Amino acid sequence: MHNIETRLAQIGSQEEPVTGAVSFPVYQATAFRHPKLGQSTGFDYARTKSPTRTVLEEAIAELEAGDAGFACSSGMAALQVIFALFSQGDHLIVSLDLYGGTYRLLEKVMSRFGITASYVDTNDLDALETTVRTNTKAVLIETPTNPLMMVTDIELVASWAKKKGLLTIVDNTLLTPFLQRPIELGADIVIHSATKYLGGHNDVLAGLIVSKGQELSQQLAFLHNSIGAVLGPQDSWLLMRGMKTLALRMERHEYNATRIARHLQQHPMIAEVFYPALENHPQFAIQNKQSKGNTGIFSFKMKDARTIEPILRHIKLIAFAESLGGVESLMTYPAVQTHADIPEEIRRAVGVDDRLLRFSVGIEHVDDLIADLMQAFEAAAAELNGGASR
Repeated sequence: MHNIETRLAQIGSQEEPVTGAVSFPVYQATAFRHPKLGQSTGFDYARTKSPTRTVLEEAIAELEAGDAGFACSSGMAALQVIFALFSQGDHLIVSLDLYGGTYRLLEKVMSRFGITASYVDTNDLDALETTVRTNTKAVLIETPTNPLMMVTDIELVASWAKKKGLLTIVDNTLLTPFLQRPIELGADIVIHSATKYLGGHNDVLAGLIVSKGQELSQQLAFLHNSIGAVLGPQDSWLLMRGMKTLALRMERHEYNATRIARHLQQHPMIAEVFYPALENHPQFAIQNKQSKGNTGIFSFKMKDARTIEPILRHIKLIAFAESLGGVESLMTYPAVQTHADIPEEIRRAVGVDDRLLRFSVGIEHVDDLIADLMQAFEAAAAELNGGASR
């Protein structure tokens, strides 16, 4: 098998048999002719199966070492398909530090159908043992988590879950299969908000699921088709185009993020930097064991919450915007944006407070990004000092 860089660059390039097009076409069709009664080309109706989407789904399944892939209209739609595996009365164990949209879906939607969740540090086996119930069906892990970059030992948790008869679901959005492949570590299902690093250009909304095992894959195929949360052909093509350069982009994202995180560690206005590439990260060894690199996102806490607003106002090259994983650098204030749906007492207990900023580092020149941060910090400090003197 070729190296992953080659497999990424070649997505769809050998799949079009008629013309030999190296960029797989967008099949903008919802219905397909039957040759005759009882026969099919393999494509009947686009919600069930579509040529462009199929190439994408086969590619992500192969990249993640799974058996089947499913392309959805967003990361949240992908989560909805996965949660539809469960029934009234079922219970899930979920990572403590969690994307706010996942928390919202569990607590404000799935709870209405009798599905409950407990949020724990998934690296703590004692906590997992204490939390598991007779009706627990799965463990959902974000690793690294968003935004505090906590890392879970996937192999350890998957082994524990298997003994308990539980599914292991891993959100691999932040690392992608280029850096981490959870199924090879024992996971049953991998999920991506493909809007992020896989798409990579802040121009396509998509979610991907990869499953291991025939029975589980068949269940997800049924739910994917029945719910209809499928990705359209144009967005499937955009996502494949983005994935072709994933290896190059992730290398630059990591290089830039590591340089900037180390720089901020030394800055007098910063209280703490959260990034698994830093040697003082509590799960530094776990991260190195189960992945071949680090993502391009990290978070940091300012010493003074009053600096947040002026920093966000003064950044110029870096955009104050939600989302992550694109070639352009974005900065987010999780407490009021991505994690606003999580109750304040829970956010603060985890560490998502009013001093925390999340930085999705793009592929711009690292010196330009550092310069932009430094001028914003200086402007914020000047405003505070000026305010104090008055």
